[in-house]
Amino acid sequence: MNDPKPIRILIADDDADDRMLIADALEEARLKNPVDFVEDGVELMEYLNHEGDYAHLTDDHLPSIILLDLNMPRKDGRTALKEIRADEKLRRIPIVVLTTSKSEEDILRTYNLGVNSFITKPVTFNGLVEVVQILSKYWIEIVALPHDFD
Repeated sequence: MNDPKPIRILIADDDADDRMLIADALEEARLKNPVDFVEDGVELMEYLNHEGDYAHLTDDHLPSIILLDLNMPRKDGRTALKEIRADEKLRRIPIVVLTTSKSEEDILRTYNLGVNSFITKPVTFNGLVEVVQILSKYWIEIVALPHDFD
């Protein structure tokens, strides 16, 4: 029996400092899963569809979970979320919104678009590490994720 493919995490966040903090929090949480970063919704969709700079990727690079910021340039997270949920091949990928927004409208709208969880980014690094540890425990250790995207 083949080992299941590792749970790949894709993080879409336009803020370079936030990407660095999330990477540091993942390391601090001792998360060993493969992690990729994209900087906006356009890159996110190119990554998922293997287009542009991501044309060399295979379906092995499809993430098992996406952490999605809402407020990004070129294409925001809400638009990308809508496109992912409309795509037969991508719609099963769990998406966790990780954003600075606390807006009730954003929470309601993203759940209506099919987000799996909505988390407001903690203001401290220790808070971010704690969130990453909880996400890891839940999404990687507890939940059964689809690995086959055929």
